[in-house]
Formats: sequence, C-alpha cells, structure tokens
Amino acid sequence: MHTWRMSEQRLGRWWPGRWLPKRRRTRWLLGVLVLIPAALLGPPLAVLVGTAGLRHQGTEGVPGAPVAIVLGAGIDGNGTPSPFLSERLAVAVQLYRQGTVRALLMSGDNSRAGYDEVGVMAAQAGRLGVPAEAIVQDHAGFDTYSSCYRARSVWGISRAVVVSQPFHLARAVWLCRQLGVQAVGAGTASDPVPPTTYGWIREVPAIDKSIIDVLRGRTPTFPGPREHALDTVNSAG
Repeated sequence: MHTWRMSEQRLGRWWPGRWLPKRRRTRWLLGVLVLIPAALLGPPLAVLVGTAGLRHQGTEGVPGAPVAIVLGAGIDGNGTPSPFLSERLAVAVQLYRQGTVRALLMSGDNSRAGYDEVGVMAAQAGRLGVPAEAIVQDHAGFDTYSSCYRARSVWGISRAVVVSQPFHLARAVWLCRQLGVQAVGAGTASDPVPPTTYGWIREVPAIDKSIIDVLRGRTPTFPGPREHALDTVNSAG
C-alpha cells in the first residue's frame, strides 16, 4: 500500500489535470481519450477520402501516363517475387500491354548483397513480355516515400500510375502527389495473401509518418543523382 501511494504521489506531480476539480478532471481525461484516437485516425481518413477519385481497382479506367511506378513488396530466398509483388507486376504488365503506360519503373530494395528486389521485378516483367527497353530499375526505393521522391528528383517523372495493393494505394498516391508527381493508382484486383487486416491497420501509423516526412521535407538515403533513362518517355507526354 505504501508503494502504491508513493507512485500515486509521483504521478500527481506531472499529471496536467491534477489542479482541476474532480468533475472537470473526468471531462479532461475523457477529452484526451477522444482526441488521441482522432489525432491518429484523422490524417489517414483524410488521405483515404482525398485520394478516393484517384484510385482504381485493376487496370480498367486508369488514365494514361508515361510511366507506371511499381513498388517493391519483397522476394524470397530463391529470388521469387512475393505474392503481393507478383500481383503488382501482373497489373503493371497489363497497363503496358493495353497502352496505358509506355514504361515501367521498378522501385524497390537492393540495400544489401544477395537481395536484389528490383532485378527480380525486372526479370519477371521481361518474362511476361515487357521489352527490356521499357523497364527501368530504381535500386534505392527503400520505402514508399523514397520511391515517390526519387521518381521525381532522379527520374524526372511528372505523371505516373502507381501500382500497389488497395490498402497501400492511398498512401502511395498521396505521397507521390505531395512530392511532385501527378499520380493515379492502379490497385491489384484482390489481395492475394489473406488476411489483409494487418495491412490496413499498419497504414494508420504509416500514413501519419508519411505526413510528418512531407512536412519536415525528409531527404531519402539516396536522393540522386539525376538519371535520364526515362527522359524520352516523359517528354512525349
């Protein structure tokens, strides 16, 4: 009992509502309990609503753009795309086949020896019929922010279709547009690895972090130098 009273006294030293009457303390506490979830959930909801008209399921109705940005989603030890990544690649290849885009930018992780996510993505697209000259590899797309940032600063992209799973697409489209790329999204027709509840839940803190990154102007690990492999495609509009 003595230990608990000591802890309670220490808590009272820093608790902001300690000087309020008991009834007002209760209101203050309830207000805090409401405001914290609102602060966490409000920005993700705004991003979802704000990008709703820019996101498509599959390739139907996706407006044309010079490039599709395909975001990495992991490979296994044998160099095989994860199910998520396979779905993204299938959508990107379909966008190319139907003439919606003229090139594919594979953006993913190649940060350590023996793990070439981007090379695997390019090889898979090649096997699915996309010519090598229409595939560009960005090996420093370590996260969504870096991929969108480098799409503009390194590859000179001003318009693009971003390809990812539905739960990830709102953040990807929003980030690209905040970083100078007028992007729309093409989502996979279905999420291949159930359940996807974790993916949607994870997007809440991920979007909050992305907003902070944009506000503070975070520079990715490798912001440049400028590359010109997509200049002709971009200039053609």
